Amino acid sequence: METTSETPTAPGADAALLEAMLNLTRFHREHEKFYASAPREQAVVLQRHARSLQALADTWSAAEAGHRPVLSPYEGAEELNSPAALQLDGVLFMEGEGRPAEIAHLIRDLRRAAEDQREIAEWLSSAMEASWGVASALLDIDGLADMLGERHRIIANDWQAATMGGVTSRVLDRAADILERVDFTPAALRADLADGRVAAGLVYSAAELISHAADLCCDSAGLVHGNERRWRVFRQRVAEVVAAQQ
Repeated sequence: METTSETPTAPGADAALLEAMLNLTRFHREHEKFYASAPREQAVVLQRHARSLQALADTWSAAEAGHRPVLSPYEGAEELNSPAALQLDGVLFMEGEGRPAEIAHLIRDLRRAAEDQREIAEWLSSAMEASWGVASALLDIDGLADMLGERHRIIANDWQAATMGGVTSRVLDRAADILERVDFTPAALRADLADGRVAAGLVYSAAELISHAADLCCDSAGLVHGNERRWRVFRQRVAEVVAAQQ
């Protein structure tokens, strides 16, 4: 993503502005390569969490509470476990244990991802607000007349990605809020199986929100990736204008 500087106002402002643009097109083009891929990697993790939760909710939607005698507290709870959730996130309900540690880890991951998205979105939105103002100075440079759309689309795409990041943060936090409403202890889940299956409904809802957050991450990465060609052609033109002036 990109930062910016104040609009030049001293003599030689055009030259200073063009040098700043060369700097931006060098470093922020490379920076955005990271943000064109990292959100997709985050999306894979989120989708895995969503699939685990969906698998658990599927199981609890059809299961009946069991009453078999157990010899070891480490035996798996037959009607509560899902092979998919075990394989994807290691979620294991045991007869003598409370909420699986992996559920706590999953919620913690959602909170951390939400905070990361929020911080990036706030910074990027502020940077694009400033960049939009600075870009108005480019209107006075005739050699960049047909490149103004490229420069402004870079800013607009990053701004939109920032907005998506803010929404993603809210969605993930709400998914964590929903999961924290569920009592994931085996005793509580068995009681819920016999009375309304509310837990399954809540887990389905959390999974849907997490899946949507994963989609938003991919869409955001796509916007940033779309800037690659724009950075390249804009930098080439700026370099040509600088060379012509020199």
